[in-house]
Amino acid sequence: MSAERRVAIWRSAMLPGSETFIRNQGDALTRWTPVYVGATRHDSVLSRPDDVIAFPAGRGFLRLRLTGASPQLHQTIAGVRPNLVHAHFGGDGWLVSHSAQRAGVPLVVTVHGHDVTRQPSSQGAKGLRYRRNLQTVFARASLVIAVSEVIRGQAIRWGADPAKVRVHYTGIAVPESVEALPKKWDVVFVGRFVAKKGLDDLLAALARVESRPRALIVGDGELMPAIRARAEELGVDVTFTGSQSPEQVHRHLLESRLLACPSKTAPDGDTEGLPTTILEAAALGLPVVATRHSGIPEAVLDGETGLLSPEGDPAALAVSLTRLLGDEDLQRRLGERARRHVTAHFDLLGQTSRLEDLYDEVVAGARLTS
Repeated sequence: MSAERRVAIWRSAMLPGSETFIRNQGDALTRWTPVYVGATRHDSVLSRPDDVIAFPAGRGFLRLRLTGASPQLHQTIAGVRPNLVHAHFGGDGWLVSHSAQRAGVPLVVTVHGHDVTRQPSSQGAKGLRYRRNLQTVFARASLVIAVSEVIRGQAIRWGADPAKVRVHYTGIAVPESVEALPKKWDVVFVGRFVAKKGLDDLLAALARVESRPRALIVGDGELMPAIRARAEELGVDVTFTGSQSPEQVHRHLLESRLLACPSKTAPDGDTEGLPTTILEAAALGLPVVATRHSGIPEAVLDGETGLLSPEGDPAALAVSLTRLLGDEDLQRRLGERARRHVTAHFDLLGQTSRLEDLYDEVVAGARLTS
């Protein structure tokens, strides 16, 4: 691998445990050498000793957050000697955009969801400042990557030049074969306990399914106490695991009949991009019961690879769960098609090769603007 093609992969907090998609994408690069750079170290299963941290003691980070510029970050980026900086999330892109300019290298920014939905919709001075910063990074970036068509539209809505915005799916590793494990769970959910994930709707739907399905809910977050209390109130058969490693999540998926992904637009406007868990489940031949929300219909083909219902509609979600749980042959057919679909359109190696083509294109024709 040539060190002459070096990409600084930037996330201000390096790296939350829920953001495996960032690490997996960077690790899958073959023609470019990834160097992971963050402002601060986030203590999680994804943190690595060789991550480059600009503010290891935290000092100086506040100045960066307030001004978007920092001599300390300039030095860090220059020391990495990248040919390109790839930032994840719009706000983080703004934090590193000035340093990328100072280093004389182009900037690529991936927008994922809340960074172009909830955050720019914020009221008052906070929202005004975020929108201004977002428009600045869109102007400075040579390329804006959106994780779905819906997210592309949102980026353009908030000021990105349509000619700069490309839809690119991050992709997931598709195993050559799938291990058959006994099914311990009827329904599995994997995700953060936040409003946009629709866990309240899932619990309400489970309570409507007469067969009383066994559900496994994997994850953690701010709504955990409320969700636990609601599950107890409804009397549904739910087991909570808390946060799990990628290996544990993999096994939970194999031990389940279907994945539920009842995402919806949160009260504050937060939405999904395209949940990686849907792709991971499909790669294992697991059918998905999900909602018509954001980029989900780009990954789940209704009636072909899973079942879709309107977001925020527990009754419709219950109908989908009942239909699929009551038909093992349908589970098998949808699961097989889901695996074929994700292999053709979301394979990590193929998608990352396309990303490297985008890197090459940006470096060959980069025009940095202020």
